[in-house]
This record gives sequence, C-alpha cells and structure tokens, in this order.
Amino acid sequence: MQRRTLLSALAAAGATTAAPWAAAQAAWPDQPLRWVVPYPAGGGTDVLARTVAEAMRQTLGQQIIVDNRPGASTNIGGQAGGPGQPDGNTFMSADNAILAYNEHLFTKLPFNPEKDFTYVGGISRFPLALVVHPSFEAKTVKEFLDYVRANPGKLNYASPGNGSPHHLAMEMFKHRTKTFLTHIPYRGAAPALQDVMGGQVPCMFLDLAAGLPVITSGKVRALAIGSAKRVAALPDVPTLAEAGVPNTEVFAFQGILAPAGLPAAITTRLNAELNKALLNPAVVKRMTDFGMEALPGTPEQFRAMARAESKRWGEIIKAAGVKLDCPP
Repeated sequence: MQRRTLLSALAAAGATTAAPWAAAQAAWPDQPLRWVVPYPAGGGTDVLARTVAEAMRQTLGQQIIVDNRPGASTNIGGQAGGPGQPDGNTFMSADNAILAYNEHLFTKLPFNPEKDFTYVGGISRFPLALVVHPSFEAKTVKEFLDYVRANPGKLNYASPGNGSPHHLAMEMFKHRTKTFLTHIPYRGAAPALQDVMGGQVPCMFLDLAAGLPVITSGKVRALAIGSAKRVAALPDVPTLAEAGVPNTEVFAFQGILAPAGLPAAITTRLNAELNKALLNPAVVKRMTDFGMEALPGTPEQFRAMARAESKRWGEIIKAAGVKLDCPP
C-alpha cells in the first residue's frame, strides 16, 4: 500500500513538473529569439542569416536578434550557440567548419558535433570553382593538370586561410589527382581573391557566393565547378567530374543548429518556419545573388548530410595532415 502511494505521488510530481514545460512548448515562441552567427557582421553568412531571420520573424511573430560571435575558426560561435538550455530561444548558423571540418582539424573542441546539437534544418549550399588568373596558360582542367605535373612544386594557390573550404577543396583536388601545389593562406577571402585577380598567385578554389561576379566579369577564369551538375549562371563551365576529376564535389553549406535536447515540437516548428522562409522572395533573391542553392528538408535529412560530409572530409584532412591547433 505504501509503495503504491509513493508511486502515485512520484507520478503526480512528474506530471506537475512536466505540465509547465509542455505549456511552454505550446506557447513557443513567447520571447525574442537569439540567432548566433559564428562570423563577423557584414559577411555573407551574416547577411544570409539576417535575411532568413527577417522572413522567419514575419511568421513566428517574435523578434530574432542576430548575435555575431566570430573567432577560433567558428569554435567560439559553436560554443555560444550549442551546449546550453534547449528551450528554443537560442539557435545558430553552422557551416562546414562546425559541421564537418573542425572535429578533424582540432585535437580538442568546446563542443561535440555528434552529441551537443539538435539539427534543425539546412539553409543553403554553394559550390566552389577552380579559378585561374586570365593570363594563366591553362584553359581547361586537363591543361591545368598537365602544367602542374610538368612543374612539380612550383605552382602556388591561394585560400582565405588554413582549414577553410577553399583550402580543403584544393587538398581534395590534389588528393584525387595525385598532384602537388603550394598553399598560400591569407587572412580572409577578399585578400586571397585580390591577389589571384592581380596575378600574384595564379589560382585558387573560389566559392560562387563571393566569386560569381568576378568570374562573369572575366577578372578570373573558371576551369571547373565542384558541383554535381553545372550551375545556371555559368552554363559553359564544366563540373570537375566532366573535366576528368570524378568524386570531387566541393561545396560550402550551412544550416541551423540548436542545443541538444530541443523538444521535438519546437524542432518541428522551427524546421517548418525555416523551410517556409526559404521560399520567401527576399530570401530567394539573396540566394540567387549569392549563387546559392536552398536546402529545404527535415532535421533528419540535414543531420544525415552533415555527418556524411564530416566523414568524407575527415578522410581528406587526415590524408593532407592538416591540423589547426598544432604548430606549423
């Protein structure tokens, strides 16, 4: 009798405790939301986040405050937007770094991408293109590879920095083609691109979000696109597979993460609002301007894609011996 009474009391206490939380979920969102962006204000990721946030605000009925937390190869932002209270009031932008690279680049991270996040949904992806200065003698990927092989170790390539998608895209290209080029890391995409346009460095992998205008204007020449199919804005530029380098799809992607343990009801609602925002005309225009492809879908699809990318890039990072927390 006493045992039955105790169990009844515990069940009642559990129901009492759960009731406010269930009510809170039903009322969500009942306060302004915080969107952590692990990059400085004004960059492509920040601009896209703000555009999507405004579209989501219109349907969620709450202000979404963008909180820029740049630094440490996005690890500062990852820590700020990841481990914490899964109440739906904080979520974050996450790209290749947090989702696929950093667990292989760093010996120790302030978060675990497998365990510390709820995967909410994808936002966009955009391919990288192998580009050269217009004066460079190679007009095709085959001619480029012929030149590299005829001049081993003499060709430099630029990137926005160690561990960036641009750097690792070239490492994958080198791995697939069994060639060697010397990496020249810069402090950001703008100075790297500036030196390729100026001819100081002959080539790089360039993301279309930043590079589409300089490609179409002829300031650099695209030899191939690292996507599964050609992009509408550059119909005459072949994919790397078409150019003879298969299994070398290279793209940057991003989506939304929240702290682990986010209630299913909030995850479902947040995912639905994100997918709805991706159809908003202002978001569609921004993505078109950036050469991006929207990534609508379920949380499960986004998680599966991100973890598959982590496995794929982990193999390349290990083969290249790239580490960011080790002395050069």
